[in-house]
Amino acid sequence: MSWLSEYYGYINLLAIAGAAATVVITAFVAAIYFKNIKSAKKSGELSADSWDGIKEYKNPLPLGWAVSFLLLGLWAIWYMLAPAGLPFTYPLGAYSQIGEYNEEIAAYNNKFTAQWQNADEATLKEIGKSVFFVQCAPCHGFDKSGISGKAADLTTWGSEAAAIDSVIHGSKGMEYPLGEMAPMLGGLVSSEDAVKLAAAYLVKYIAQTKPVSSADEATKAVEAEAWEVCASCHGIDGAGMDAAAPDLTNYGKSAFVTEVLNRGKDGYIGSMPSFDDGRLTDIQKKAVSTYVLDKQ
Repeated sequence: MSWLSEYYGYINLLAIAGAAATVVITAFVAAIYFKNIKSAKKSGELSADSWDGIKEYKNPLPLGWAVSFLLLGLWAIWYMLAPAGLPFTYPLGAYSQIGEYNEEIAAYNNKFTAQWQNADEATLKEIGKSVFFVQCAPCHGFDKSGISGKAADLTTWGSEAAAIDSVIHGSKGMEYPLGEMAPMLGGLVSSEDAVKLAAAYLVKYIAQTKPVSSADEATKAVEAEAWEVCASCHGIDGAGMDAAAPDLTNYGKSAFVTEVLNRGKDGYIGSMPSFDDGRLTDIQKKAVSTYVLDKQ
């Protein structure tokens, strides 16, 4: 690494020399202009424009300024694009502290993924709890209850009760092509009983997160009729019609939590950012999903 230290030593010296030259040149130019203000009398052709009786001379662009501007522009291109090792350069692919930081984060994430790739559910829950306390608890609360309605109550998230609440009050902020789901009760859905029937059909036959009994089968047709209002956006099969709306076949499952984490969500107290920017690894998202879906 000695050559690298020597190379960046030259970069530092160049920066110091440039700063010193800037100070000297600025002082020299300023002294000339102050002198001219006191003694110089300009002559030449005035422009036709006048500002409160004040006109400007049609002076040509100073040659020194034009040459300096051109040379600085060429040097800027050389500085950024010339191969490493050549003088007066800092190429885009060269070392930087940000680059070193990103490489260390990537190496750690790869190590983390390899270590916990096959983690069991209990381990994932503990990992997810740690991530949740740092990233999610400030809005959703340490007990996942949403801090008295300030954010989504994750203790019921993915349940039939939560589906009923979403239909009644609407759901917003995930930026699907078909837009936000407005409150349905009193609009497209005529009664709370119809809401409950549609939610029951969702968890039993679309997401299949609730066991189906023979009694459920007997009422399936009635529930399916109530579901048709939801199907206008989510599709009869609930799969979201090619991502035009949320895929509700994943409702109450890890994949749906991951989808929310990846997309982000605009809530009623602010915006939950997308975690699809490298902030969380796939294993960490899976762990958070496991923790959120754990109702104990």
